[in-house]
Amino acid sequence: MCGIVGYIGTKPAREIIINGLKRLEYRGYDSAGMALINGEAKIFKCKGRVQDLEDMLSGSEFNGTIGMGHTRWATHGEPNELNAHPQVSFKGNFIVVHNGIIENYSLIKKHLQSRGIQFSSQTDTEVLANLIEHLYLEGDLTAEQAIMLALNRVEGAYGLVIICVKEPDRLFAAKKGSPLVIGVGDGENFIASDATPIVEYTQRVIYLKDDDMAIIKKDELILKSVRPGKIEPEVKQVDLKIGEIDKEGFPHFMLKEIYEQPRAIHDTFRGRVLPDHSGIMLGGLHGVLETISQSERIIIVACGTSWHAGLLGEYIFEEYTRIPVEVEYASEFRYRDPIIRKGDIVIAISQSGETADTLAAVKLAKERGAMVLGICNVVGSSIPRETNAGVYTHAGPEIGVASTKAFTTQVTVLAMMAFEIGFLKGVINAENYKKLIDELAVIPEKIEKSLKANEKALEIATKYQQTKNALYLGRGYLFPVALEGALKLKEISYVHAEGYPAAEMKHGPIALIDENMPVVVVATKDDTYDKIVSNIQEIKARKGLVIAIVTEGDEIISRMADFVLEVPDTLPVFSPVLAVIPLQLLSYHIAVLRGCNVDQPRNLAKSVTVE
Repeated sequence: MCGIVGYIGTKPAREIIINGLKRLEYRGYDSAGMALINGEAKIFKCKGRVQDLEDMLSGSEFNGTIGMGHTRWATHGEPNELNAHPQVSFKGNFIVVHNGIIENYSLIKKHLQSRGIQFSSQTDTEVLANLIEHLYLEGDLTAEQAIMLALNRVEGAYGLVIICVKEPDRLFAAKKGSPLVIGVGDGENFIASDATPIVEYTQRVIYLKDDDMAIIKKDELILKSVRPGKIEPEVKQVDLKIGEIDKEGFPHFMLKEIYEQPRAIHDTFRGRVLPDHSGIMLGGLHGVLETISQSERIIIVACGTSWHAGLLGEYIFEEYTRIPVEVEYASEFRYRDPIIRKGDIVIAISQSGETADTLAAVKLAKERGAMVLGICNVVGSSIPRETNAGVYTHAGPEIGVASTKAFTTQVTVLAMMAFEIGFLKGVINAENYKKLIDELAVIPEKIEKSLKANEKALEIATKYQQTKNALYLGRGYLFPVALEGALKLKEISYVHAEGYPAAEMKHGPIALIDENMPVVVVATKDDTYDKIVSNIQEIKARKGLVIAIVTEGDEIISRMADFVLEVPDTLPVFSPVLAVIPLQLLSYHIAVLRGCNVDQPRNLAKSVTVE
């Protein structure tokens, strides 16, 4: 989850690292730190955000052309200056920044303590730094040898950048289960947790693979395996514009990303929907569609918002392909000895492509003989590299911790997959296939109309900003939307909220309803409309406050509800993509009015790369 930036070259490193850390602050923000080399090594670190680190550095003129920085999301040890990265080894020879968890750190720490080595922090990272130095001194090894030997003794996940002060012309980097990207420049090289801090300097990148180790100099790059052997680096072009990672006039990344959804969804189907709308061509599934269509079971694994998209995928696939679907939390799937058979299709959904539990589920499914597909946003990330095939969402960078355009583009990809498979199987006839594609093509335009609910969402947020609890209800395709709406409110405004199938209200949640309980009902027109009208009547009979998401022109629910937010009419399968927009806006405005940090909510990080 933490953010890492490293630089080696001829330019002053300090500004490059600070700017890079600002771009990565969505990955972690409990504390921040930096190491710079200029004849000597100096460490600057503090509790708090990157701005606090920048303020600290303003009192020093020290700079260098080699350095590394870190913004932390705490795992081992509370957020404070001692636990902030970089961590320094006991004699000061090694400086380490680390993303991940060293699972056997306790055993290693006890061993090192028995050899008289003392620790100053609570972190597993200091344990690794001390292990490297212990091996370095005891075995009279080079820094490279000591790092390799140490990494063969630790268990867990890591993305590492390491400086050896006695070899100050190079950075060492290593990866296992936590992403690292090297940016290849002219007389300079960069390293970061993802490409966002790199793209303003170079578009040429190398995505490290598990067990890769890099020795990085300003004009040389050597790639090795932690297990002995040299690797030929594969340099790729990253298609990312600097404007995509700026707010561009919006007060928060989250609001910018909500408003980017028409463009994001258009980019998701652009080049995949044939110009005459006669078909869908998902190139990433070329060669495996027939296998998928003949499958007897699909398992979707995901976490958080991606799990909600997966739940919608279950509804869409079962309706349009008639293949049974199970949706699993990746964090549970990997630990409960799931039944996976050859011939099963496992679809892993992850915005970042680095979600630790989802990545582990992918590896488990592959080991047991399933065909594994990925739906991810970040090109070159770990899940696409591990899966047999898949589809990128092309949503563009999502910086806000609370996912918005990731959700809607994931649902769009799942729908396109289901339509293509359903048509191949004959479940969808040519007329309905064309009708679905025609409607998909106008969804971006309809999202633009849905965004007009912004002012009304602000009005409702102003009224309910102090609420302590909220209930979200939906039926059919709109139940996962209720779950997603509740999650957004919890994530960014810290209001307790729960999503339920509307029919389940009578099985418990109705006891919570009174004149102080806002109930958000997702109630666009579909086959369950009459049923949800009855549910709203039950809420109003108990003096509940109803905020309804309705289809444009709705008259029945509009007369019953306290507030309504309208979205355009569409086919039921696309209703979640429209109905979620006002829920995102409502959560956003409540969070802003409550003074919450919308882009970086407390205790959360964008990419969950540790368990």
